Amino acid sequence: MTLSEQINNDIKQAMRDKNKVKLEALRAVKSELLLLKTAGGSSDSLSSEMEIKIIQKLIKQRKDSAEIYKTSGRDELYNTEIAQITFLEAYLPEQMNDEELTKLISSIIEQTGATSIKDMGKVMGIASKQLAGKADGKTISSKVKELLNK
Repeated sequence: MTLSEQINNDIKQAMRDKNKVKLEALRAVKSELLLLKTAGGSSDSLSSEMEIKIIQKLIKQRKDSAEIYKTSGRDELYNTEIAQITFLEAYLPEQMNDEELTKLISSIIEQTGATSIKDMGKVMGIASKQLAGKADGKTISSKVKELLNK
């Protein structure tokens, strides 16, 4: 079952359950998927990498919004965003733990021959491709900086 089919089934279930927060999050994913499918020059089907990137993008948007709501004292909106993040994260592959991430990024640094923070671009390019969906960009970036500054 593709991600689009899974999202459609989950939207139907959320409607039956009258779960407005989950329904809103899933409809946002469906909307983004449809926009990408109907964009000029694109094919009818999306790769799983593109689907994961869309979900990651939506999660990042919600994290940014949640942060703004928290600093503004809008707790009900903050809680809604956090709940939507939880629903969306269920569609991502399992995230890597810190130890696995460190090990993989260290091997990428060895492969590229990176020695200083000046080589961060080379390492990030490879790491971002290999870790797509398994870790978010901010986490990858901070780990690369940490390992290159040793």
